[in-house]
Amino acid sequence: MTRGYTEPMLDVIARSQRGRVCEYKRSDRSIVTPYVIKVDGGSNDPFHISLDDGKRVLHVMDTSVPLNEGLLTSESSDIYAEPVLMDGVCVIRLPFKGEIPEGTEVLVVANGYELRDDARKLVSTIIELREKAGFGVLICMLGVADASNLALLSYMGIDVFDDSVARSFGINDILSTPEGDIICDSDMTERNISIINEESEKTRSFIEGGRLRELVDQREFSSPTSVAVLRLFDDVGYAYQEEECSTVGCRFACNTVQALRRPEVLRYRRMIMERYHKPAHKRVLLLLPCSAKKPYHISKTHKRFASAIHTSTHDTVVHEVIVTSPLGIVPRELDIFFPANSYDIPVTGEWKPEEKQFIREMLSHLLEQGYDKVISHLGEDTELIRGLCELEETVVGDPTSPASLTKLDETLRSVTKGMKFGNYGDDRKETIRSVLGFQFGTDVADAIMDDDTTGMGKFPYWKIMRDKTQLGMMTAERGMFSLTLDGAQILADMGKNVVEMMDFELKGNLFAIGVTKADPSIRIGDEAIIMLNGKVKAVGVAMMSGREMMELNRGIAVRVRHKSK
Repeated sequence: MTRGYTEPMLDVIARSQRGRVCEYKRSDRSIVTPYVIKVDGGSNDPFHISLDDGKRVLHVMDTSVPLNEGLLTSESSDIYAEPVLMDGVCVIRLPFKGEIPEGTEVLVVANGYELRDDARKLVSTIIELREKAGFGVLICMLGVADASNLALLSYMGIDVFDDSVARSFGINDILSTPEGDIICDSDMTERNISIINEESEKTRSFIEGGRLRELVDQREFSSPTSVAVLRLFDDVGYAYQEEECSTVGCRFACNTVQALRRPEVLRYRRMIMERYHKPAHKRVLLLLPCSAKKPYHISKTHKRFASAIHTSTHDTVVHEVIVTSPLGIVPRELDIFFPANSYDIPVTGEWKPEEKQFIREMLSHLLEQGYDKVISHLGEDTELIRGLCELEETVVGDPTSPASLTKLDETLRSVTKGMKFGNYGDDRKETIRSVLGFQFGTDVADAIMDDDTTGMGKFPYWKIMRDKTQLGMMTAERGMFSLTLDGAQILADMGKNVVEMMDFELKGNLFAIGVTKADPSIRIGDEAIIMLNGKVKAVGVAMMSGREMMELNRGIAVRVRHKSK
């Protein structure tokens, strides 16, 4: 390189959907995001803005870039100003219609203030900038963040902020807090600066814990604009969010109406509608209520249900499906998958119109796949689905009462009388096919579960065997199927979940710098098949999305499980 400064390094330390914690190093200085720039800060701060004769200058480590030079456009002016690039720091002004200059490491939006009260424009601008900049660039938006929206902006993909709004509010005797603004009778500047930095640290902690969305759900009520921004972001920004939404995760709470539209929740509902097919041999649909403990099958409630369901071989034709919010419906064989294994939601017996709508839509879709009988063990919640089909109800008082369980057992025996019951091996094989279809797609499921393939073990610890060769295994701990090298070869032959690497000896995990190409449909947590010159070299878990693997130069791309010799 011919630049006059030390080559910088950007490491993504933690992710929570589009929110991320990054360490950016240059020379012997570094910052960790989310980061709040001090306006009129001291030279000891790695990032700071100095004010000299009314001119703002941004200092990024050893680089100083004027913020007020050139054509001073406003976002609403519809006049384009050329970006200014100095030593990797690119300053742009809105409206920005061009491309991000090559060599940009930090993208600075100098006039973000106008977006504070324009929810739709804020959402579209952030998505557009991040898509243009890619994953390897820090985005700094000036004049837009305060303590109440910093977590939301970070969740949307902004890395670096400034404290100018906090200072402006403080000078005007307004206390700016994460919960909203309070009019006071004295200067609140120093307190506001302290609060926004505390909020930045809290946001960082929630990202590291994989729970940034929960913090955002709490903060959104601070202003009508924040409510509008999150609603729009969940709507028009779904695809943008989903790309960085992990297929595994920690326990999370859905305590607000907006939480029903979290990207991982929406993705699950869409996958059920678009990808899931019930086991073909299941003839009786049994609808069950959810439980507080996850996954459902280990809860006391569902163990009691099991005592009434699995009393004879008729259980091979019974398809257990849990009715719940925010997911709609969860087939029993998917209850270890994220997010079915991880969500919490307030239970009051009151269902919102939106919940009723998606439950009925999803159940209607499932019913179209064909059942001879439908049994509801939902109790009062049967009202959610009444009218969709003919039902037999089995609850007497409480769903877990002895009378209810006895009636459930008797009803199952009655409705299955005369049906042909398959053996447990066939039942397991076809149910595994449905699970694989949900995880990988129907084409992959059919390729794996051919005539020579069987399933072994007890749910949720199923093994896929072809003759004496193991292709994969499902575990509750992983929450999906993990493939062996032989199983990975089947996906590789179909061009699915493939990550191509440079020609070198793979001794451990595959890092992003060694990736030459990756399936853009790969999500964090997915199975990833590493290939070199057309041969499977390893299989493991994706630690980045497919596109991120190709754009970043640092960090683990695939955590390797099995490696070829």
